[in-house]
Amino acid sequence: MKYDQIDRKLFIKNRKNFMAQMKPSSLAVFNSNDIYPVSADSTMPFQQHRDIYYLSGVDQEESILVLFPDCPKENHREILFLKETNDHIAVWEGEKLTKEAAFETSGVKTVYWLKDMEKVMFELMTQCDTVYINTNEHYRANVETETREDRYTKWLKQKYPAHAVAKSNPILQRLRSVKDPIEIDLMQKACNITEKGFRRLLDFVKPGVWEYEIEAELMHEFLRNRSKGFAYTPIIAAGNNANVLHYVVNNQQCKDGDLILLDVGAEYANYSSDMTRTIPVGGRFSKRQKEVYNAVNHVKKEASKLLVPGTDWAEYHKEVGAMMTSELLSLKLLDKADVQNEDKDWPAYKKYFMHGTSHNIGLDTHDYGILTEPMQENMVFTVEPGIYIPEEKFGVRLEDDLVIQKSGEPFNLMGNIPIEVDEIEDIMNS
Repeated sequence: MKYDQIDRKLFIKNRKNFMAQMKPSSLAVFNSNDIYPVSADSTMPFQQHRDIYYLSGVDQEESILVLFPDCPKENHREILFLKETNDHIAVWEGEKLTKEAAFETSGVKTVYWLKDMEKVMFELMTQCDTVYINTNEHYRANVETETREDRYTKWLKQKYPAHAVAKSNPILQRLRSVKDPIEIDLMQKACNITEKGFRRLLDFVKPGVWEYEIEAELMHEFLRNRSKGFAYTPIIAAGNNANVLHYVVNNQQCKDGDLILLDVGAEYANYSSDMTRTIPVGGRFSKRQKEVYNAVNHVKKEASKLLVPGTDWAEYHKEVGAMMTSELLSLKLLDKADVQNEDKDWPAYKKYFMHGTSHNIGLDTHDYGILTEPMQENMVFTVEPGIYIPEEKFGVRLEDDLVIQKSGEPFNLMGNIPIEVDEIEDIMNS
């Protein structure tokens, strides 16, 4: 891994919190992701399943974590099964976790090689009544591929059909949505790397540059700061491309007078950052661009103030919608009749601001969080209002990552990243 080793007390604490919510005489299993093939002998870069990583810090393929807090054998209450390493693997693939290194990483004392899994699991399953399986229940999930976790769950249920089945995901949704201070520090590192990439761009961007060249500058800066790269597919959208919300081809030339919408973020230690900035190709905003930009920035600032403990997700979005409606009226994009005659299920402002304002962020860019429950201290949310005007061939979105505080306004992990019109113009023209 490129990142520095994480203090294992984070993973020890996470397992303790999870096991505290398990039913009596129950066992939970978590699997690594597969390494996915492309074709021939090519594979995609490995991405660890965030749940086993959250609970163990293990960041390699073919790994299984088992939690069994009521196990009669104390040394079987936490178990890691790992792909057995050897000198041959070390030469051809690089060093894998030894049993000693796995303990240093995770704090799990009992580590077996994967070849012993079925034998050990038989013993464990004779001692428990309920097995927790790990399914993906994120509200945005749309998975067509059968994962390693899916295959393991199928095998487990077929081999042990008499056991009761429970779900890990509701427990993880709550636990993962509230961040430990160590996690917040890791997210701050990701945001700091993103800041370095953005400042690099402010010196680089000029008329004639291509969107993919901007992407390359960011990747360069991210990699040289111990990131694997982008936390998600980057959006680098010049001119009218900004009005395509998930524009990712990044293959057009940036022209003088255009704005570039940059929705990009570095990862660090599997934790995401998520930033959006909108900058002028030529280094200066036009009068109209500045009006729209400042309107979006105003909504972002006011929306941020609402991210406090106890805030209701649905009500929050209604309030932000009212703020945006006011700005769109001022910009003469809407008139009073548009608002008076609006469809309450799709308010008038949605013509120019059609997506949500905030989402949980953490190990996943769209992280776990139960949106029907009030916001809590140490949850981390994005704030990302936008105004998209195809008829004027530009769009503006601004986004930061904010930590909800016990009292007062949230803490902005991106507070050092330039955002004001004057800041951006001064840096681009210095």
